[in-house]
Amino acid sequence: MVDAPSSVGNTSSVALLRATGKHTIYRLETLTVVWTLINRAQGATVTGKQRSLGDVLQEFSQHRKVMEQELHKVIVGQDEVIEQVFAAIFTRGHCLLEGVPGLAKTLMVSTIARILDVNFKRIQFTPDLMPSDITGTNVMEEDDHGRREFRFVEGPIFTNILLADEINRTPPKTQAALLQAMQEREVTVGRETYELKPPFFTIATQNPIEQEGTYPLPEAQLDRFMFNIRVGYPSSAEEEQILTTTSRGEKQEVRKVLSAKAIINLQKLVSSVAVSDYIIKYVSSLVRATRPNDESAPTFVKELVNWGAGPRAGMFMISGGKAMAAMDGRFSVSIEDIRRVTPAVLRHRISTNFQAQAEGMTVEDIISKMLREVPEPEISKFES
Repeated sequence: MVDAPSSVGNTSSVALLRATGKHTIYRLETLTVVWTLINRAQGATVTGKQRSLGDVLQEFSQHRKVMEQELHKVIVGQDEVIEQVFAAIFTRGHCLLEGVPGLAKTLMVSTIARILDVNFKRIQFTPDLMPSDITGTNVMEEDDHGRREFRFVEGPIFTNILLADEINRTPPKTQAALLQAMQEREVTVGRETYELKPPFFTIATQNPIEQEGTYPLPEAQLDRFMFNIRVGYPSSAEEEQILTTTSRGEKQEVRKVLSAKAIINLQKLVSSVAVSDYIIKYVSSLVRATRPNDESAPTFVKELVNWGAGPRAGMFMISGGKAMAAMDGRFSVSIEDIRRVTPAVLRHRISTNFQAQAEGMTVEDIISKMLREVPEPEISKFES
């Protein structure tokens, strides 16, 4: 298991962006790394050797592959889903996993918690679940002298990874108990506010095909989720592998890879990945293209969309692009990184109208068409 000191979070010595006129150049500076991300043998080693940011990101990329290998001991396939969940974890984001029953959504989350060596709690959302069942409550206690006082008993939200299983099965007032925790990383009960210890992630699941006895998530809560990840059916070969593995009755053991402290420092490392003005302009164009009232929106968006994504979508797209670049061992975000995360970021932030339903156009179709039609920004020529 890898641990790391907090000095890695110093962003003053990472890749810097320098603008010269209309031409943006990158300068990769050397930073002192006092820890080693990858444990190639037995246990982690710590050195005082100087390494470049590129070297550290390459090791991070290898480290991510180790995590995937451990996870694939239990989960068959679902490579894209795993990649997006990892991207959210390394950028302090929350995920909404959506898929039919039996696709190992809950098993995936619990296995990730075992690999990351962090606290994990699961809440099974039901119609009778109350907000205090999630956040905790004040209970009255009486001591030996007859003095009574309130003591706060923490709820399951006080953890590192919170699995909100079948989140759409509980009423909105209980769903809203997660809002403050997901955004501010704190919980208010009565007059007191309690901070949640980092790292903190909420990974929720829901079944898209059942409507009876469910409560669709309000838009305000949906917007708190960085990604809406669709968990699909396995391929023929993957399904045969699943059946073969489960028929043997063998229980696969996974080893712990990252500590909570290492995750926090990796989050700081990922946030240091460079983003050029070129990428920022492209992200802004994509987000604004989802809004039917915007003059830059394509014609089909104006005809088929009721409302589009807000600025938070652009922030999440850039954060997701940083994670994709870092997990590939690169120190700058590319257009392809943005395109990889765009569907997961936008699919729960776009509302289609009746016209779209009549034409059989889904949100997925609109996002795909938008990615094809929104042009990349022009690159300004360098002028000496």
